[in-house]
Amino acid sequence: ANFESLDLANTYWQKPYNVYSKADTEGERFLDFEEWWGTPVLLGAEEMQWIVDNLFVGDKLATGGVRTSDGLRLDLRNIRAPIVVLCSWGDNITPPQQALGWITDLYQDELEIAESGQTIVYTLHQSIGHLGIFVSGKVAVKEHRKFVGCMDMIDLMPPGLYEAVITDVGPDEHNAELINGRYLFSLEKRTLDDIRALGANSEEDDRCFAAAARVSEVNCGLYDAFLHPAISTSVTPVNAEKLRDLHPNRLRFAMFSVANPLMRGIEKLAADVREDRRPVPQDNALLAHERMNAHWISSWLDACGAARDALSETLFFNTYSSPLLQALTGVRAGGAERQAEKDLVREAILEKRRADLAARIELGGTPEALLRALIYISQPEGGVDERAFAMLQELRAALPQGAAMSMTQLKQMLREQSLLIRLHGEDALAALPKLLPPDAETRRAGRDALRAMIGVRGALSDEGRRRLKRMEKVFEAEPDEPVKLGAVYARRAQDDQRPRI
Repeated sequence: ANFESLDLANTYWQKPYNVYSKADTEGERFLDFEEWWGTPVLLGAEEMQWIVDNLFVGDKLATGGVRTSDGLRLDLRNIRAPIVVLCSWGDNITPPQQALGWITDLYQDELEIAESGQTIVYTLHQSIGHLGIFVSGKVAVKEHRKFVGCMDMIDLMPPGLYEAVITDVGPDEHNAELINGRYLFSLEKRTLDDIRALGANSEEDDRCFAAAARVSEVNCGLYDAFLHPAISTSVTPVNAEKLRDLHPNRLRFAMFSVANPLMRGIEKLAADVREDRRPVPQDNALLAHERMNAHWISSWLDACGAARDALSETLFFNTYSSPLLQALTGVRAGGAERQAEKDLVREAILEKRRADLAARIELGGTPEALLRALIYISQPEGGVDERAFAMLQELRAALPQGAAMSMTQLKQMLREQSLLIRLHGEDALAALPKLLPPDAETRRAGRDALRAMIGVRGALSDEGRRRLKRMEKVFEAEPDEPVKLGAVYARRAQDDQRPRI
């Protein structure tokens, strides 16, 4: 009911007008959707209260405040599988800044995401609504299919924060034969500043929401102590069933069904109308007038909804921004901290991983060297697309039988090399010659594979070309020829003080 009330024009005019203006074809689709949409799920009082306290008003999931009945704390940072977030600017229930705000609640920077071993991918649709994200045919054809088709690529990506960008494939697209379908799926690197730029809440806003949560807790306590006993004794199962039957979402359909004796004659009348149905031509002047009025009514209802929403927002902030109310609820004294609490066990595990990783800088062979160089060159390019994944698959399949590796092994290797570049930068690059074999032919083959992988998207940026040349010298150098990586680094020390993240 609250979802329907958000869009006054759609609920009270566009949906019914669409049915009657297309009476010959729209009825079956309308009834199929409404039967699915209007089929209720009955929840008990404890379930509803838990959802409100922990997810809606309390909003505790993002900050690790939700605990199971046996005391286990649920921390989203412990999820090892890739997290995919579909969100849209047309969603007025969970807009992008809310759908992605948990990321800034959990992490201080992108390096912390990578060290946690978590891969987060989000995509931004421009117009689809909250419900359409999941059930719209247009979204299913494009976003859903590409995500499903590229799930292996997402799973293989090094840990970090990415935005999935889906674009049409042009007639002159580079290496179009490596693209599956008519859309190109790309994963572009993003930072926490990109998430904040979507419009995160300010500290003042957070204090208002924290005050509202405290007031909600007080109201819940008052209800449990004084109203709940009286209501629970006065409402019987029979009365509850009758109240459910009288809910507007049910009653508005039951009134026009065969359950209503007054409607029984309508079925024969409808059949007679269908037999003698004569639709008006599309150029009918009255039809044009009807559509104009329908558009005006929709616009008026949209304006009413926008005014109502603005009034609700103004009342909310005027009420809960009150210093007196915030002081009474303890918000100003305790603050409205949204950052997730530190987990000492998790911090100790991460510290051990850093130490283990530092010991592996000089360990590995040609595959590790290739991946390390590939990650280094790709950093300024901002991301990868499905063409690079397809090329990587071809190169993996072309490995000799004894050197073949599984996707799990490749994934682990990519994660390790990515973290080495992030955490140890120049030290990891300086160790590259020690990973390469003395055989000049093998080194040249590695160089050619590196060029093929890097060039799959087309032309590189200036920085990308500089890094490619730098890595080519490493692969082309003779084993006894020192590679002066440090000299290159020293020349760029003024504008690159630390390894790029």
